[in-house]
Amino acid sequence: MNSQIHISAPAGSKPDVSAGRTPFSFGALLRRPETGSFIGLVAVFVFFSIFGGETFLSAGGAASWLNIAAELGIIALPIGLLMIAGQLDLSIGSVIPASSMTIAIVSGHYGLPMPVGIAAALGLGLGIGFLNGYLIIRTDLPSFVVTLATLFAVAGLTLGLSVILAGSTSVALESSPVYKMVFGDFIDGKFEVILLWWVAAIALVSYILSHSKYGNWILALGGDKVSARNAGIPTDKLNIALYMASGFCAAFVGMCQAILYNSAQVSAGQSFIFNSIIAVVIGGVFLTGGYGSVLGIVLGTVTFAIVNQGIYYTGFDANWASLIIGVLLLAAVLLNNTFRTMALTHSAPSAKKKASK
Repeated sequence: MNSQIHISAPAGSKPDVSAGRTPFSFGALLRRPETGSFIGLVAVFVFFSIFGGETFLSAGGAASWLNIAAELGIIALPIGLLMIAGQLDLSIGSVIPASSMTIAIVSGHYGLPMPVGIAAALGLGLGIGFLNGYLIIRTDLPSFVVTLATLFAVAGLTLGLSVILAGSTSVALESSPVYKMVFGDFIDGKFEVILLWWVAAIALVSYILSHSKYGNWILALGGDKVSARNAGIPTDKLNIALYMASGFCAAFVGMCQAILYNSAQVSAGQSFIFNSIIAVVIGGVFLTGGYGSVLGIVLGTVTFAIVNQGIYYTGFDANWASLIIGVLLLAAVLLNNTFRTMALTHSAPSAKKKASK
């Protein structure tokens, strides 16, 4: 599950530090993009295992942070792809509650069949994603500005339409056992079923980034957009597809939350904006684009979830969790910079050696 693929990078693009397969060595392991996030995960897990004790290591303790990781992870995967491509999506903070309210209003308030509510919720996510991508390629504005505007616009629409259509900002939703089992139930009374969806998403995104031409395109787009376009890569369509994937995944999580908790509220979802970015950055993806791996994103997501929940199993004040996350984020960026420098330093002599032959 990594971005170890061969890219015919356009001229002027950032070098593909993963290209080329070499025999396994400790040095090669240190140069991988997810090495820093793995070290961070081990350090955090050991820390909370010591101070959290048996409670943290129990099945219930593992479930507490794995459930958080699953919801965040499904969103972090497309956000990671966007960041590898040099883009950003802040609108997910509004897509999550908007999709929750959509399925609750359609199938809860108005009583339409659940497939209709699910289709409406997921369609909303796809539509917002398409709008984000279209506006970015047409206006050439930074993705931060466009998706920030969409964040507030969708939040306002969700609040206003919820009051008009349902007369409330909180709507109940009763779903049949089948839909509860598939989207919003617990395995063994502890683990949310969304964990299985996260595993499926990891497998799919890993295939896309590591074993398909789209993975090459995404990395090339993050390396140099102009050169990627000149090389024949459909950058506009790729951008729109990535934003639609982000909107779809955010809507999926919002839909699952509504089914799990039997209700939806317009205020949910804002924390996912920065949490997903933090998880992706801890996982070794650079904000500048062109560098990252799926395994790194997964490790970063798990690390964040452990810190987020592990503090409650220690004797520490829970308010220290934000401090730990801040220190962890800074340390992760420093580690990732170090390992990336090592990778680039190693790849430069190799390239010169090949050129001299």
